[in-house]
This record gives sequence, structure tokens and C-alpha cells, in this order.
Amino acid sequence: MSHSLGIAIESLVAILLMLTIGYCALLNARLKRLKADEHSLKATIAELITATEIAERAIGGLKHTVRDVNVNLGERLTSAEQLSQQLKKQLAEGDNILQRLSRIATAARPAQPVPAAPPVSAARAIAAAAQVFSDRKRSNGLAA
Repeated sequence: MSHSLGIAIESLVAILLMLTIGYCALLNARLKRLKADEHSLKATIAELITATEIAERAIGGLKHTVRDVNVNLGERLTSAEQLSQQLKKQLAEGDNILQRLSRIATAARPAQPVPAAPPVSAARAIAAAAQVFSDRKRSNGLAA
């Protein structure tokens, strides 16, 4: 009986060894897949880092362009405001001269009924519209 008990124990050990070998083969296959996934993940991360660096350089270029445009637009806006002020002064002087000329012409004519002039001349209306447009600014200094 001891002889058959030894064979049974040896058989059980052999079966357990075969199960262990099978399980080790399964784990080896899983480790190979994991290693392959690790390599593809590393490649993906490297591509992502490269794309991020390119995007950072592009954003830096855009920021530089925005600064240049902002400075240029600010200069143009200042120039437009100065021109608007000059035009406003010239229109006021032109209206003054026109009123003086109309008084001279009225004094030179015989007395006739004169039609009433509109309260605001077209030139003043245009100047006021230009002034309102030049006064409109965004909070960061850009034109609206």
C-alpha cells in the first residue's frame, strides 16, 4: 500500500507541475503583450510631447503677433483720434466762416424772407458720428 501511495503522491506532484508550467506559459504570453503595449504607449507619449512642443511654439508666435497687432492698432487709433479732432476743429471753423458769409450775403441782399436753416449742419452730424466712433473702445484698448 505504501508503494501505491507513493505513486499517487508522485502523480499528484506531476499534475501540479504541469498545471504550474501551463500557468507560467499563460503569464509569459500576458507579459509579452504588456511589453508590446508599453512600447506602443512610449511611442504615443513621445508623439504627444512633440505635438505639445510644436503647439507651444505656435502659441508663442501667436502671442507675439497679437502684441504687434495691438501696438499697431493702438497707434492707428491714436492717429484716428487726432485726425478726428482736427476735422472737428476744421468743421467748426468752416461753420463759422459759412455763418459769417451768410450774414454778409444777407446784409448785401434786399430784405426778403429767408428760409430757416436746419439746426445742425450735415458736416457737424458727420463729425459727431466720427467722434462717437473714435470714442468707442474696448476695455483693453482695441477699437470696438
